[in-house]
Amino acid sequence: MIWWPRETPNLYYGEITLRRANERDIVPIFTACQDPIIPKFTTVPSPYLMAHAEDFIRDIAPRSFAEKSEMLFAIVFGKGDEEQFCGLISFHTTSLANHTTELGYWLAKESRGKGIGKTAIALLTEYGIGTMGFRRIEALVDVDNVASKALLTSVGYNLDGILRNRVTRRDGVQIDMALFSKISD
Repeated sequence: MIWWPRETPNLYYGEITLRRANERDIVPIFTACQDPIIPKFTTVPSPYLMAHAEDFIRDIAPRSFAEKSEMLFAIVFGKGDEEQFCGLISFHTTSLANHTTELGYWLAKESRGKGIGKTAIALLTEYGIGTMGFRRIEALVDVDNVASKALLTSVGYNLDGILRNRVTRRDGVQIDMALFSKISD
């Protein structure tokens, strides 16, 4: 059985914290999503408007948490007034009955290549398997996203295969996705 917390917990490792995304993250989310790499490799809309960030934080994320279908975290570096927003990470497309969930994430441009993503993924994966009781965590990655595929592999995710024509982009182009997974021992 999956244990679902009453509220999004804070998870810590060194200077990196995963915490509930909230109002103070709206502007940093909007700013980060202006980087064309994020909508290229995620479902983030382009152009990304301030209204998208506001709706995501104020409505979509809280509703999804209450429905036990998504748990969203802000990835931050540092503490207190020195806290720097680095990106978002979540469990989504969750099936409590099957003990599975999908991991999704993106990092702000200035936070990439510093080990922040690796730490955030490892931290949330351990929480999902060790505390919540998921038996399988999946991650779907655009086959052209070399950095994300390497990142998942570096934290122990295995490539299960390529899902052909898995996602339709906004421009109508159908793309393949690499399916990665981490399973409980």
